[in-house]
Amino acid sequence: MTALAENLERIEDAIAAACRRAGRVRGEVELMAVSKTFPAEAIVEAAELGLRLFGENRVQEFQTKAPGIAGWRAEGSNAAADEPILVHLIGHLQTNKAARAAELFDAVDSVDSLRLAERLNEAAGKLGKRLPVLIEVKLSPEETKAGLDPESAEAAALLERLPDLENLHAQGLMTIAPWGVAEDVTRECFRSLHAWREKWAAAYPRLNLPVLSMGMSGDFELAIAEGATRVRIGTALFGKRPPMAAQMKAYPEEPGE
Repeated sequence: MTALAENLERIEDAIAAACRRAGRVRGEVELMAVSKTFPAEAIVEAAELGLRLFGENRVQEFQTKAPGIAGWRAEGSNAAADEPILVHLIGHLQTNKAARAAELFDAVDSVDSLRLAERLNEAAGKLGKRLPVLIEVKLSPEETKAGLDPESAEAAALLERLPDLENLHAQGLMTIAPWGVAEDVTRECFRSLHAWREKWAAAYPRLNLPVLSMGMSGDFELAIAEGATRVRIGTALFGKRPPMAAQMKAYPEEPGE
């Protein structure tokens, strides 16, 4: 058994146990394999183990990987495409990369402004596709965290406008809990996202937001306890990532990233 297979087995056991403790069914929680910084070969190996949902952080990085997994995607030509994988953009997206993101990814889980949503809607329309999106909500005081302030006018404007963006399919919310905090603080972050989903569902009845994407390698069990429907796991699955300097050398930033 490979290291990846062992990690996946361990994670599946942990997700199942967390669901049991929360009185939930295992099928209520999707596992997203966060493959950022790992090569296309790692995605293929994970796909061969049965994983079908992947998360990537950067447009440029995934653009270099896409040819290596083409046969596993819906537009691929080999047998693997009978059960295609889906790749979502989960990292911050600049508006000037919206067109390329709409083309490359199966969904964008990090919509954090009305302007970005409008750009994605326009790009998806030109491609003849309806692009699934999540709204990224900032519930941590850390300045490095992206996302919408849920109490801001920008959030209200986006929620009001989203149902009219016909080439986007708003599916739910995403957040990242603060790093290195007490368990009760992490739980409160996840509980807050759930509460905002319920509040917005009542205030904006034209929106249906069933997906709550929250929880990563270090806190996914807490997220499941607080209602996560999707957990994003990278390090616990693929292993330790290369240092940031090595990442930047492999995938240097382009203007606007």
